[in-house]
Amino acid sequence: MGPGMFVIAILGCADGSAQCQQVAMLPTRYESRTSCAAATGSALMNATRYDYSEVQAECRAVATPGSAQKARPVRNQG
Repeated sequence: MGPGMFVIAILGCADGSAQCQQVAMLPTRYESRTSCAAATGSALMNATRYDYSEVQAECRAVATPGSAQKARPVRNQG
């Protein structure tokens, strides 16, 4: 995988995870998908203020100058 950064998106989901919407984007940037995915558990632990039946954390690639990456989600359900 080429150069890029990843951020954690917090998603609020209706019953059954069929309809999720982004409710927050955490400011911390990670240099790899692996380090981002490792941080999703603690991100979910801190995502208690959202009124949804299910909350998920998802790593999303963000383009950096000189890279053209497409986001590929990594989900961690809580």
